[in-house]
Amino acid sequence: MPKLALLNQAGENVGDIELLDSVFGIEPNQQVVYEVVKAQRAAMRQGTHNTKNRSEVRGGGRKPWRQKGTGRARQGSIRSPQWVGGGVVFGPTPRDYTLKVNRKVRRLALKSVLSSKVADKSFVVVEGLALESSKTQEFVKVLNNLSLSGKVMIVLDQADEAVQLAARNIPGVTVRTVDQASVYEMLNHKAVLTTKDAVKKYEEVLG
Repeated sequence: MPKLALLNQAGENVGDIELLDSVFGIEPNQQVVYEVVKAQRAAMRQGTHNTKNRSEVRGGGRKPWRQKGTGRARQGSIRSPQWVGGGVVFGPTPRDYTLKVNRKVRRLALKSVLSSKVADKSFVVVEGLALESSKTQEFVKVLNNLSLSGKVMIVLDQADEAVQLAARNIPGVTVRTVDQASVYEMLNHKAVLTTKDAVKKYEEVLG
């Protein structure tokens, strides 16, 4: 069973926290993580790209010249694909990029990422995050106390407006709740800072 130091906002050790082996101590499944990240990145695409085919472009209703006798190749419309200003052949059209991923696969991917963060010592657990005000300077001080810099993901058990407002101006820092945090975002951050209550919530849902 993995054991981590439990810290307070000042960066002081206030005890240890034992993590559930089935959530934070499994062998990461790279294939499953790849599939989930691919699906999450695909879901970010708007899919609003569009090109006009020959039936949608303006003009071209009249045959440009008669079929025979001109010495030129026969043409039916000036909006055929080979003409400048003509329609596009097999161009992109609006579509949905969503990929279906089974719930068990999503959960295994999340457990794999959590376990790899714990193994890499880039998973920090604090007793709680409570700010007196929503000033960015106050939250920067907390991150410095915990020796965290660069891209840091904050995972809370429930939304905290003060923390979200204080962290939103810090480059590379992302605040999410347990039900919002995605596999892709966790992988995309150098470290994960979470609260003791958020860890319990993960264990309840994934354990």
